[in-house]
Amino acid sequence: MPDAAGLAVGAGPGAPVPRDVAAPLCRTYEEVTELRARDPRAVRRALDARGRRPSFVPADGRLMLVAADHPARGALAAQGRPTAMHDRREMLDRLRTALARPGVDGLLATADVAEDLLLLGALEDKVVVASMNRGGLAGSAFELDDRMTGYDVRGVVEAGFDAAKMLNRVDLGDPGTVAMLETAGRAVTDLARAGVVAMLEPFMSSRPEGPGGRVVNDLSPEAVIRSVHITQGLGATSAYTWLKLPVVEEMERVMAATTLPTLLLGGDPTGAPEETYARWRSALALPAVRGLVVGRTLLYPPDDDVAGAVDTAVSLVR
Repeated sequence: MPDAAGLAVGAGPGAPVPRDVAAPLCRTYEEVTELRARDPRAVRRALDARGRRPSFVPADGRLMLVAADHPARGALAAQGRPTAMHDRREMLDRLRTALARPGVDGLLATADVAEDLLLLGALEDKVVVASMNRGGLAGSAFELDDRMTGYDVRGVVEAGFDAAKMLNRVDLGDPGTVAMLETAGRAVTDLARAGVVAMLEPFMSSRPEGPGGRVVNDLSPEAVIRSVHITQGLGATSAYTWLKLPVVEEMERVMAATTLPTLLLGGDPTGAPEETYARWRSALALPAVRGLVVGRTLLYPPDDDVAGAVDTAVSLVR
């Protein structure tokens, strides 16, 4: 992948008015490492100086976000390539290309990824969604123990980010699920008190018995509907709560389960891109659906044309 430095951020609908932007603190990945080693307070200074949008929701009411929080859960495969996300610099190249495309509103990531992009100047005037619970490592015996190992509420607020995302996998056979629900409920409440959006990603999940049993998310309409009802009730207020939902069969019936604004989860589909885009297009037409949050599908498309994949997704959202 070519390095994306120097690409101009496009103005798409809902984008901020262009302004003078300070030069990034770093222009190369070597400079990022050097700055992290010699001056860690530079991250705080960059956060304070970063240009921010006036609101989480753009003027057109639609959001297009790029997700990059999978590596923190040890989920490094993409589009059938087991080692796709092993190279951090290549992943950052792809993210910078995606964030620079017209109509892309921002990023969903853990602190390590967000701060690399921050130091490289890629988050100017972008929406940033902080990823909170990454403790349920992919393929582990404790995968459903989705603890808060990423951002906490204070960290999100101090960073001046726009929202915080939580993964909410509900396993009715696992007594530990209630601990996740309690923790997520407190986070929803605390985020709302700070005026920050809580983005909840629910699933009804289970782990088949036997050695090597992997966590399975039930993507039937009935299961997704049930997960929506459980999750949207978390917290002392839902005033700042959004949902992040998979695209499944009968999406109209699924979306009838909520009045909360919802973004669609891109996932890591195995079918042809045209089939994926057609499903997104249909779901995006529903009134409560306000946009897309897509990671591996756009960052690692089969033809490696990140810009082309992102532009197609933006055209569906807007």
